[in-house]
Amino acid sequence: MTWVKVCGMRTAGDVEAAADAGADALGLNLIPGTPRYLEVERAARLASVSRVPAVILTLDAHPHHLVDLLDRVGAAGVQPYGDHASEAARLAATVGAFVLRPHRVRGPVDLGTIAPGFTALLDGYSANDLGGTGRRVAAEWLPPPGSRYVLAGGLNPSNVADAVARHRPWGVDASSGLESAPGVKDPARIRSFVRNAKLVEESP
Repeated sequence: MTWVKVCGMRTAGDVEAAADAGADALGLNLIPGTPRYLEVERAARLASVSRVPAVILTLDAHPHHLVDLLDRVGAAGVQPYGDHASEAARLAATVGAFVLRPHRVRGPVDLGTIAPGFTALLDGYSANDLGGTGRRVAAEWLPPPGSRYVLAGGLNPSNVADAVARHRPWGVDASSGLESAPGVKDPARIRSFVRNAKLVEESP
């Protein structure tokens, strides 16, 4: 069954909606200046009430700082961007964290470049944003069906089932496609997204 992450959680209601829908993980954005940014203390509060594992998004975090953030938030996984991302990901993995390695896709993807033990997160490229832009990844650039990666970028309740059926990623991730306004999650969209993503493999 497809692994599903709902990213950009900002309220306890968001967290509850994701858990009730059957999401496998939620994303907490610790990157200042972005629409879904959370201070560390607020992220920790959300992680503490979550029934599913939390993944923290960081930018330019030094390796030991990233591990410290994992502990302070109480998160199970990391999604590091920017400077030091590779080193930080490796150190996080040594302490048992689940590692999503984001790639803003601009051409054909070679999963052989992903370090063992990490899972690639493939997102639509934007020159101005790290993610959450709603941009799709071109189908011809994706790895073969059944490959281990998480597909993101432009996914929403109306198109995720088709994306899963066509590309068979290991997982899917969405944020802006589940919102009624930037940074404001819609519980009904969350429910529909998770249901539609997981329904595909249950169908004959």
